[in-house]
Amino acid sequence: MKMYNPPHPGEVLKELCIEPLNLTVTEVAEALGVNQETLSAILNGKANINPEIAIRLSKAFGTSAESWLNQQIQYDLWQAEMTIGDIEVKRLSPI
Repeated sequence: MKMYNPPHPGEVLKELCIEPLNLTVTEVAEALGVNQETLSAILNGKANINPEIAIRLSKAFGTSAESWLNQQIQYDLWQAEMTIGDIEVKRLSPI
């Protein structure tokens, strides 16, 4: 089921994983094995969660990699529909 205006997964990561544990970006980046700039970009919605980051998050927070990737897909799809949802295409019928 498609969410209505889903949050960027970086926002979810910040609000549900990092803030409740009172962790810093430095601590989380170090635990994930990524640099602070990468993590900050994700947290600020400037970078996507890719499969590698999803696996790192799943191992660090005891979640599934699929859940992180699904959040990213839902966010990306919503953004695309809002930006290019009004484009006109010719409908093609199957043979």
